Amino acid sequence: MIELGLSRISRLLQHTLLSWKAIHIAGTNGKGSISAYLSHVLTSGGVRCGRFTSPHLIDRWDCITIDERVVQESLFRQVEAKVKLRDQTLGIGASEFELLTATAFEIFNHEQVEIGVVEVGMGGRLDATNILNNVLVSVIAKIGLDHQAFLGNTIGEIAREKAGILKPGVSCVVDGTNCPEAIEAIKDRIDELGLNAAIVRPDAPDNQLPSLANLFLHNDFQTHQRANMSCATAALKAVLPQIRPNPDVDALIPRLTSVQWPGRLQELVIKPLTTREEPVLLDGAHNAQSAEVLGEYIDRKLRPSQKNVTWVIAASHGKDIRPLFHSIIKPGDNVVTTSFGPVDGMPWVKAAGPEELSSCIQTIDDIGEVQSLGKDILGALEWACHLANGGPLVIAGSLYLVSDVLRLLRETNK
Repeated sequence: MIELGLSRISRLLQHTLLSWKAIHIAGTNGKGSISAYLSHVLTSGGVRCGRFTSPHLIDRWDCITIDERVVQESLFRQVEAKVKLRDQTLGIGASEFELLTATAFEIFNHEQVEIGVVEVGMGGRLDATNILNNVLVSVIAKIGLDHQAFLGNTIGEIAREKAGILKPGVSCVVDGTNCPEAIEAIKDRIDELGLNAAIVRPDAPDNQLPSLANLFLHNDFQTHQRANMSCATAALKAVLPQIRPNPDVDALIPRLTSVQWPGRLQELVIKPLTTREEPVLLDGAHNAQSAEVLGEYIDRKLRPSQKNVTWVIAASHGKDIRPLFHSIIKPGDNVVTTSFGPVDGMPWVKAAGPEELSSCIQTIDDIGEVQSLGKDILGALEWACHLANGGPLVIAGSLYLVSDVLRLLRETNK
């Protein structure tokens, strides 16, 4: 169950003095990538860095990293047990995400990180991570319609909730590719607080950082990747002078190209789950905005070689699946629907029914073969690989589906 609010997390951490400084990142899409860019570059630059993102990918503790390495399971369970005991002793009744947030922050203390890169769970203003009082810079990534039941029904309302992470005296970075309604709502909050703000666009890299423009010139990045890199670079530029004398930010920018972010436009060979030799594309696109990004990538990279794509899809229950899939699945494509399993630590997350998904897909004009295989993810992969016959194959619609595929692959490779 999702319960927004800061009262429980405040009690949970009331006697915990955070010994590190934070970079706080909100947004609908891109905040995970920006977190990954910042964590990687800071670590490679010699800063001891923790990262907390959500949801986890394979194991509950892989959402917490120290210097780019997943925290040890033994340490995670030890700190989590201490946090849960505190919750029970004080009768707080904290949510799963609040317990996880407190665990991450305590682990950052234990590991003596210098910077904690913290991604908002949902929204911003009432998200558990907004308990942070040690923020060096706030970042607001791309904003879209998602979680309307909690955050509002318009982009402006959602943007105001995201802008709730902005704090007096703390500079901020905003993705300038946001729509005018979002930018206006965020600017209102910036003006209200009198903040120093950088609204960045990938088509106009900071002229004080020529290496970023050079990076864009010599690499074939997608628009959203450039936007996320621009946000990360601007945040880095704001943070480093606060923790290092005379930092050479420009020298760190080329390291952005070596960042790997699993489950986002990830090419992966799934053998021995199937006999397919060619890589497949895994992407956790789960809303219309992230689906648009995925669709652009597929149209540029996959469809030119073979017009039709074969899909393995799943989605979370309650998602508006028509705009999610109708924008990226084209006439002639083949589709198999399935569902992901229970999500550890997130019992409120349920999968949409595969039959419901297949009914939605079948309304696409001139669609190819459509099959529903229930909860049989392995069977869905085998069906898709057979039909694709070496051609483009994409697994998408939910990060939880991507997680299940990666988990199956890990278990098979043991």
